[in-house]
Parts: sequence; structure tokens; C-alpha cells
Amino acid sequence: MCSLAVVFAVLAAFHCSVPVSAESNLRSNYRPIIGVLAQENILGDPHAQGSSYIAASYVKYLESAGARVVPIRINRTNEEYVKLFNSINGLLLPGGDVDLQKSQYSRLSKIFYDLAIKANDAADYFPIWGTCQGFQQMTVLTSSKNLLTLTDTKAVALPLTFTPAAQNSRIFRSFPKDLLQSLAEENITSNFHSWSITMQNFTRNVKLKRFYKILSTNTDGINEFISTMEAYRYPFYAVQWHPEKSPFEWIDKPGMVHTPSSIRASFYTASFFVSEAMKNQHRFPSPSEEEKALIYNYSPVFKGLGSIFMQNYYFD
Repeated sequence: MCSLAVVFAVLAAFHCSVPVSAESNLRSNYRPIIGVLAQENILGDPHAQGSSYIAASYVKYLESAGARVVPIRINRTNEEYVKLFNSINGLLLPGGDVDLQKSQYSRLSKIFYDLAIKANDAADYFPIWGTCQGFQQMTVLTSSKNLLTLTDTKAVALPLTFTPAAQNSRIFRSFPKDLLQSLAEENITSNFHSWSITMQNFTRNVKLKRFYKILSTNTDGINEFISTMEAYRYPFYAVQWHPEKSPFEWIDKPGMVHTPSSIRASFYTASFFVSEAMKNQHRFPSPSEEEKALIYNYSPVFKGLGSIFMQNYYFD
């Protein structure tokens, strides 16, 4: 089935989409706070002002859809992370370049992933979103293996090849018809990754097959790889592409797209994930603790027009 035909199959089936169990009776929390995972600084970053960073584009991405952000800093205790988990309404695992099995980023990802599994199993709805490296980290967490393959996808914009499974997906059911068509036909999804999870490796791994539904794929001309997926039983979502880059990153490189349809795709993905976070009722113990935790306590550093991340937040 060609990608455009799948788009219209998706549109026809949206009215019968089946949500994650226990989703329908949840109250809305219109003050959602989403945790964004920090990671170790990139080697040689002359702007680094601490041991870790978060790219500001991820913060703006969530704020643009009506959420506030709390940085999840590295090198804290498990007890601190449990307390923070019970205070936030969702988690975003951002892109970057760290070891997916040995870094602090991977350690924190596993802590929050395990807490989210336990919470959702107890009807405490807690969503996770992974972008690029975050997508890859989620496959490692679910499979307990690194199944990634090198692909020629370092700086390229691609259309999405929707799978038939996209027709009952939670991510895409709120997307307008014309935007789905743009995603299927235009080069508007920014790819800046060297590693991918191929269809072959995914389908050979029982844990991944049972956990995630593949919503779209792409190819580098040799390898077909997963580009969008969502979990069957959990509100876990992941994209190998970068929806946050189109509106908020401006390096002049192939693969960086700023067309109206790419900006709309960014907004609809952010809006979807924030709407998922609104289904969670976690709260900080007090207004003062909430205020102290928010990203507003930090100032982003402008790194220059030639940087892959225009601005970073840095943390000790």
C-alpha cells in the first residue's frame, strides 16, 4: 500500500480509534508540567556551564502547546527521582549523543521508564515521549538490547511512509487531513541521526513487536527503519525525526525545514503529547517546591547560528 493510500485509510478509520485502556475516564489537568531529561555535555562545547544540558528547542516545543517544563538533572539520587516523578505529568526524552547503556541519561531513562510502567499498570496515566536519541533509548529499555544499525540519515528531510497500523493510532488521529497528506508526500521531517532501528531488527525482537505499534517507516536507500511508533498498552510515543527543530532551530544544513507544513507538524505532535500529560494528576507537594523546580529558574545560553542547538540550558 502506497503512503498516500494509507493516509486516507488512516483518515477513514480515525472515528473508531481505540485509546489506551483506562484513558477514557480521566479528568483533565490544565496545568501540566513535563519533565525533560538532561544529559552529559557534548565534548568540546565551549559554552558549557555545568555538567549537563537540555536544548532549549525541546522546552519551547512543549511550552508552545501549553505545558511547563521541569529539567531532570543528572547525578541525583533515586529517591529524588521518585519524588520528582510523582510531581510531574509526563516525560520527554530528547535527542543528543550519549551512550544508551552506560550514560547518566540512560540511567535516568530507565528509572523513569520503570516508574511509568508501574504507574500505568496501577491506572496512574503517565505518558512518555522520545525524540531521536529518546526514541532509540526507548527501544533499548524495552528490548534490554541495543539493536540499532548505522544509517545514512545524518542531515536529511524525508516524508513519512505510513503503515496500515497508523489508521488506529493515537498520535495521528487529531491531525488534519491536509497535514497527514503533507507528511506523506513532502520532505518535512528532519532527520539528524546516525543510528536507526531497522524493520528487520524490530520484527525479529519479540519484546519490541509486542510492545510497540509501528506507525511510519523511512529508508536511507538501503535500510528501512522505524520513524514513528507508539506502545499498545501504555501512553508511550517515539519519533526518530525531530518535530521541535522546524520552529526552533536555525542552523543552515540540509534536513532543516521551516515550511508551514513542517511547523504545523511540530505543533500537532507537541499538542498531542501535552494533551496526554493533561490526563495525569501528579502534583508538587507545595507551590514553593513547584516554583523552585521549573525551568524558569535557568537562563538559556545562545550558542551561535552555526550550532545544531541554537540555545542550551546548562546545569551543575
